[in-house]
Amino acid sequence: MNPKTPEFPVQKPDRSTIDWLLASDPSIRWQVMRDLTGDSDEAVAAERAKVASEGWGAAILAAQAEDGTWAGEKRVPEYATLRTLLLLRDMGLDPQSEQARDAIGRVRATVKWLMNITKEELPKDEDISWWHKPFFAGEVEPCMNGRVVKIGAYFGEDMQPLVERLLGEQMADGGWNCEQENGSTRGSFHSTICVLEGLLEYEKATGGSPAVTAARQRGEEYLLERGMLRSLSTGEMPAFDHATEGPPTWTLFSYPTSWHYDVLRGLDYMRSAGVTPDERVAEAIELVAKKQNQNGRWPRENIHDDPVALEMEGADGTDSYWNTLRALRVLDWYSEA
Repeated sequence: MNPKTPEFPVQKPDRSTIDWLLASDPSIRWQVMRDLTGDSDEAVAAERAKVASEGWGAAILAAQAEDGTWAGEKRVPEYATLRTLLLLRDMGLDPQSEQARDAIGRVRATVKWLMNITKEELPKDEDISWWHKPFFAGEVEPCMNGRVVKIGAYFGEDMQPLVERLLGEQMADGGWNCEQENGSTRGSFHSTICVLEGLLEYEKATGGSPAVTAARQRGEEYLLERGMLRSLSTGEMPAFDHATEGPPTWTLFSYPTSWHYDVLRGLDYMRSAGVTPDERVAEAIELVAKKQNQNGRWPRENIHDDPVALEMEGADGTDSYWNTLRALRVLDWYSEA
């Protein structure tokens, strides 16, 4: 199917917006060069290599503790570590760099789930089989394990056992849901996007398998059938988000995203996966286009209370490098289809 024509044309970014992005950080700059300005592979690679030694990437790497964790929650530092490693992946830290091998080696050797909690402190009526298991073995919720797979596959860890678990947890509608163990029979936007990103990273790293590809494509259809933001049964955006116990925030663009779904995150996944856009993403694309400010940039919205090792951008409502980069390449993906 051909993409639906938006009510207004998707504009190419002006040079001032591109220059603003290029003046930011190496982690933004190399992706602009690759995705928006068409620089040579050599120039892109040279800029990407700076992530390990300059700017945000270097600051995050320097903040890692000797026990492999990054600061966040004192009792459960493994969760802040998870979110921080996702930042390094998004920045494009070269997995083969000395800095990446050292950081991941420390995580592999010492970081465990619930590592600062004794067995006596654990709830007696909950599954504690993952207590003190290695970080890359994952835990029990697909929204967590999808992100562990994303990190592990990117940095060269063997993620096949965790991938097999995720394949077995896919629901009848094609999605995933962390509430499945509590009786939920329908997928969740939040859990599904986390798993999809993990499966895609696994495929890119290993070549995947027919089973992984089929599961990922079923998950993509789960989002596409819902127009990336609506209930399949009613056609409306849900009035209540059971994952966050509040109104849906899928129309607000966050970065870092943590485990939360939003429309920009979903569309950027589709772009990365090479999905051909059709009319099912048109409303979501229009939402992205309309959020562009007069200065050509996109704002930072709905900042999540999920600690990471470095605050890279400003307050809610200020111009966002990450949102602008992702929005521009999503619009480019759509307009080029």
